[in-house]
Amino acid sequence: MFEEHRSLLTGVAYRMLGRVADAEDVVQEAWLRWSADDRGTVREPRAFLVRITTRLAIDRLRQLRSRRESYVGPWLPEPIVTDFGPSVPDTAERVLLSDSVSLALLVVLESLSPLERAVFVLREAFGFPFAEIAATLDRSEAAVRQLAGRARKHVDEGRPRYDVDPAQRRDLTERFLAAATSGDLEGLLALLAPDVRLVGDSGGKSKAPLRIMEDAEKIARFLLAVSEGTEDLYDDLRLQEVNGGPALVARAGGRVDSVLQVDVRDGRIACVYIVRNPDKLRTLARD
Repeated sequence: MFEEHRSLLTGVAYRMLGRVADAEDVVQEAWLRWSADDRGTVREPRAFLVRITTRLAIDRLRQLRSRRESYVGPWLPEPIVTDFGPSVPDTAERVLLSDSVSLALLVVLESLSPLERAVFVLREAFGFPFAEIAATLDRSEAAVRQLAGRARKHVDEGRPRYDVDPAQRRDLTERFLAAATSGDLEGLLALLAPDVRLVGDSGGKSKAPLRIMEDAEKIARFLLAVSEGTEDLYDDLRLQEVNGGPALVARAGGRVDSVLQVDVRDGRIACVYIVRNPDKLRTLARD
C-alpha cells in the first residue's frame, strides 16, 4: 500500500523542500510512522500518508530555512530528471506537473511560509480539494482558502512569465550551446533577451557567480569565457529533461559537474540557471 503511493509522497515532499535527499528522508520517516501505526483504523490510506508526509515536510522546511539564510551565493533547487513517460499521457496534466517542478516556480515558493507552500503544492500541483487540505493541515477550510489566495498572489507577483513550449526551449538550448562553445559572441547575444539574468548555484563549493548576473553582454562574455576549453574538460555533454524542461547536463570524470537550463520569453532566453553545487548533483548521477 505504501509503495503504491510513494511517487505521490515523494512528489509532494520534493516540491515542499526543493532537495531530493530531504524529500527522501521525509518519505522514509512517513514509512516508519505508517509501519508502526495500527493500519486497521486507517480508512483512507492515501489521505493519511499525504497528511503525514506534508506535516513532516513542513517541520523539515522550518529547520532548513535557517540553514539557507547562511547559504553561499544564490540558492537553486536540486535538479531532478522528470521523464514522466507513459504514466502521464494527458498533455494538460504533463504541462501542469512540469510547471510545478520548474526551477523558476520552486525559487518563488521559497518566499512562501511553510503553510502557504503546503497549500499551494497540494492544491496547484496535485489538485487536492480544499476540504482535504484543511484536514491535512488541521485548519479550517476557510483558513486554507485564505492561505491559497495569499500563496497564489505571491507566486503570480514573484514569478516571471516564461514560455513553456518544450520544442522552442530545446531549440534555443541547442543554439545557445553551439554559440557558447564556438565563441560566437554575436550569435549568443542574438539569443539573449536584453534583460536576461544568470543565476548560478555553487554553494561556495565550485566556481560560479556569487551574485545574480544581469546585462546581456556581460552574461554573454562570461559564458564564452567559461566555455573555453570545455571540450577538454567534459567527457559527456547531453540534453536531458530536468525539472520539466530541457537542460544541458555536463559530466567530467564520470560525475555530473554542472546543469544548465534556460527559460524563454518571447522567443529569447530570459534566464539562465547553472547548478554546480556537487551536493545537488548526486541524484542526477544515478540516472
